Amino acid sequence: MEKSINITLKIWRQASPKAKGEFVTYKLDKVSTDNSFLEMLDILNEKLISERKEPIVFDHDCREGICGMCSLFINGHPHGMDAGTTTCQLHMRRFKDGETITVEPWRSKAFPVLKDLRVDRSAFDKIIQAGGYVNVNTGGTPDGNAIPISKLAADEAMDAASCIGCGACVATCKNGSAMLFVAAKVSQLALLPQGRVEGAARAKAMVSKMDELGFGNCTNTGACEAECPKNISISHIARLNREFLSAKLNS
Repeated sequence: MEKSINITLKIWRQASPKAKGEFVTYKLDKVSTDNSFLEMLDILNEKLISERKEPIVFDHDCREGICGMCSLFINGHPHGMDAGTTTCQLHMRRFKDGETITVEPWRSKAFPVLKDLRVDRSAFDKIIQAGGYVNVNTGGTPDGNAIPISKLAADEAMDAASCIGCGACVATCKNGSAMLFVAAKVSQLALLPQGRVEGAARAKAMVSKMDELGFGNCTNTGACEAECPKNISISHIARLNREFLSAKLNS
């Protein structure tokens, strides 16, 4: 039997990047516990539009936990209180009847607020452009087993590649560090033979771009790993540090 709850929402509203923002309180009654968090926001926006009020701006895309667009800070946690879960996969059954839910955008110097709950995360794109690629010989199609890769390395590279670039690590870090994101992107290539050719240049370029864009330093508190919706391990940060130090020593 479908259940419903009544909730109070305290949502950050900000008209533009330079405007002064504030929390605005909304009440929603009879919200189905089967609704996802984003579906609940859709219902709220429909209500606001019917009342001729400005709907709440928030990012979303696939709604399948893959794209990383659903970047919301919910009750003090990126993507909500559930570990290993994106906002779009968070359901209203996780909240209590009568609960007050606080919803904010990512808070980081490198992710300026554009409007309401939407932030500019193009800094991540610039880091990827700086070094997150490989050059390959595009001749004949190679055999799938032409380059032997151990299962351990392949699995670890795949774990790193599962990073969806949502920015939760930055939002939860007290320093606003992007080290977990950069480390995951470096690891997924550094662990494979195809990525070793440009390994040194990649580590230096991506770390340099990260610093240039205003991200903070990593102090190994582990908050990024705890809040990552894809459970990316901070062990990748150790690999990034080794790659970067090796590149510096050999340059």
